[in-house]
Amino acid sequence: MLRVLCYGDSNTHGTPPIRDQRVRDPRYGADVRWPGVMRQTQRDWDVIEEGLPGRTAQFADPVMGAHMEGGIGLRIALASHGPIDVLTIMLGTNDLKTRFGADAGRITAGIAGLLAIANSAEIQDRHDGFKTLLICPPPVIECGVLAPEFYGAAEVSRALATRYEALAVANDAGFLDASQVIEVSPVDGIHYDPASHASLGQAVAAAVLDLIA
Repeated sequence: MLRVLCYGDSNTHGTPPIRDQRVRDPRYGADVRWPGVMRQTQRDWDVIEEGLPGRTAQFADPVMGAHMEGGIGLRIALASHGPIDVLTIMLGTNDLKTRFGADAGRITAGIAGLLAIANSAEIQDRHDGFKTLLICPPPVIECGVLAPEFYGAAEVSRALATRYEALAVANDAGFLDASQVIEVSPVDGIHYDPASHASLGQAVAAAVLDLIA
């Protein structure tokens, strides 16, 4: 049985588009979230969901908490689960928040730090070796109730895919540009609708199959 650990933020967690920050709708069901779609596509896989709303690749969030820094959670997830065969990482959207002031290079550097953790001898030995698939989130749109938090983020987000791809190649990781298969919801410009979750789950499953071939 192939064991896949999906590490990410609210879009891995299954948070629906937000219309009112005072009212949070429940996360999508297991059969709607993209890791769940992947599980349905490949029923002999063990798909582990590790999505945390607000998680960044590198920043301790002054509003949401220091535990949002992705390196902490990745170490915990890799110590909690295993042995795994494939790790997927889809982060960077929350690093686009205006309060972090990060450009595309800085965000990519945070992803590089996560890959360094995943590729470390200690972690690889713990799991008897695994492969990593780096997923670049689709560009954000500055709209809806989240627009103030992501002021200026749209332009930066459009520059991430080429950098992520080069980073993946340098680290012998797989790569998937999610913007080739999905777009963010026009409701809040950040999260995905059910149809996008379905498309992404199928695309990630195909990318994992290519990675392990």
